[in-house]
Amino acid sequence: MLHELLLALVGCTGDVFMDVKEKTVALGLCTPKVKRSGSGENGGEKESDASETIADECTFRVASDISFLKDSEKQVLDQLLHLGFYYKELDNFCGKCRNLSWINLKQQPGLPLVQQSVYCRALANGIAEVLAVYRSAVLQVEQTLMADPVPVLAAVTQGLHQFEVLLAPLYALIREVEREQLRGGRLLNLLHAKCHCGIPELQACMQRLLWHGHQVMYRQLSTWMVYGLLQDQHQEFFVRRQQPAEGLVDADQAIEEARLADWHSGFCVNLEMLPEYISLQVAESILFVGKALRVLRNPSLTFKSQVSGSQRGSSKGFNRADDSTAKYSVPPIGGYQGPELLPPAEADSIASMLRDLKKAPDFHKLTFERAVDSIRSVAAIHLWKLVVVHADLIGHLKALKDYFLLAKGDFFQCFLEESRSIMRSPPRLSTAEADLKVPFQQAALKTIGDDDKYFNRVSLRMPNPASGSSDSDAKRTRPVTDGPGFGESVPYDGWDGLALEYSINWPLQLLFTKDVLSKYTKVFQYLLRLKRIQLELEKSWAQAMQQDRDDTANKRRDSRQQRMPMWRVRQHMTYLITNLQFYIQVDVIESQWNLLQERVEASKDFTELARFHQEVKDVFSISIYQGIMMH
Repeated sequence: MLHELLLALVGCTGDVFMDVKEKTVALGLCTPKVKRSGSGENGGEKESDASETIADECTFRVASDISFLKDSEKQVLDQLLHLGFYYKELDNFCGKCRNLSWINLKQQPGLPLVQQSVYCRALANGIAEVLAVYRSAVLQVEQTLMADPVPVLAAVTQGLHQFEVLLAPLYALIREVEREQLRGGRLLNLLHAKCHCGIPELQACMQRLLWHGHQVMYRQLSTWMVYGLLQDQHQEFFVRRQQPAEGLVDADQAIEEARLADWHSGFCVNLEMLPEYISLQVAESILFVGKALRVLRNPSLTFKSQVSGSQRGSSKGFNRADDSTAKYSVPPIGGYQGPELLPPAEADSIASMLRDLKKAPDFHKLTFERAVDSIRSVAAIHLWKLVVVHADLIGHLKALKDYFLLAKGDFFQCFLEESRSIMRSPPRLSTAEADLKVPFQQAALKTIGDDDKYFNRVSLRMPNPASGSSDSDAKRTRPVTDGPGFGESVPYDGWDGLALEYSINWPLQLLFTKDVLSKYTKVFQYLLRLKRIQLELEKSWAQAMQQDRDDTANKRRDSRQQRMPMWRVRQHMTYLITNLQFYIQVDVIESQWNLLQERVEASKDFTELARFHQEVKDVFSISIYQGIMMH
């Protein structure tokens, strides 16, 4: 009977110690059905055999026809049989979760989520370690009893008593995992909560299980934070793709648009799978690192060709221009001779930090947050170098200031004078852009030198009218917007819809989104309107002076007196427009531009750079609105 007991302790029952559930199935009795959450044929719950699920209570029993055992002995045996029952259920759970045969099969609608979960597989690996220790203890008990004839029940109880505090909680754990279909971060939350207990052996066991779960998380973190790849087949990681991955396309422009979509809206933090002991701020830093690595490891084809061409033309000049970029020079790879955006040493450093976290026996929140912050700093610095150094951000910001914020006043003064005769008539929207193209180019020839390489990126655009409007309409109604000076719907001159378009290349789209350029356009339209008003006021003054000289020569004093109120109104308007323009151009634009330039050069961090640029745009809007109110 000793060996029957030892076999029962490792889940193998027989005639003396039997499994009531197996005996019921063997006798051909009806097998109860249980509900299991999952995708059945109709998308609802799926019925399955009770033998496939975790039993709700112990089904191991001493055979009822055994009469030579005392009641006290049966009670001790029943207590020991609980260990065999827990072992069998835990072993079945491990077998299901570690069985990978379903991978090569077609999708099975009724397959439990825990069987497809890599985190549940890691939990099963940890439980398998505990069961291996338990089997060794049972073998040691057998060897002890075979070597020395001691009381059997006392020896078995003494040899296995430490597992009474382990197997029962582990059985309760897997019951909860299967009942709630826990996986990913939700499973880590449960294990983390179970680690807080007052039994040292159980606490150590739960910490080991949590360690196994963290091994999966660290592997996912490594692929995301080192290579920018999301390795999450079953949507268990707390970084989630918000849209389907783009397939391979032939058009380079479509590929670049897909990359930009990945940066702006392609990925997000999945709060459902975010462990509670990892803060949202840390998760967002991890999200940023992965997106930054995707950008740094996959330069645009346009960017590759531009950098390769410029380096072939003047590689020495490039190194002299900025010594900090010299260390990025690497041998040509795949025809790309540009700077290495993420040096291998930096990638190895990131991987090394994650390996150190992975090797640690316990999860330390502060150590984890410090490592993530260090990795985020590395990614932010190299992304800053890509945008500021390699993509010439300062030059493009200055171009936006020159053209969208009218810093090149002589150019726009000349343009408005050249196009004044055209703008005196309502625009014909079908030909408005073509009508202004000649004055625009003439103004450029007169005021802009050949050294301005950014002018070719600027073009005039005239938006299409609303449906039903006529080209001959001199005035239309502008829609409600939230830009400076755009508080209400008011009629305005047709040429006030004139806008600029600026050609942005990768990777500047990370900073200059369509919404950002739209705000620059609104500010441009408002400033151009002020410039046109100022020009017309100056022209009206010249006409008034000419008329005044004619009246003086012809001694028409009454006519001069009649025009005096009009001159005073014109003087007040000129004072208002001149002071408003000076305030906007000097006190707002120039001061904020100098501040932004200083911050860009001093930040060395892309996230800070984006924040500074956003703050400057907000200051533009608020300051211009305040200037309007003051004047």
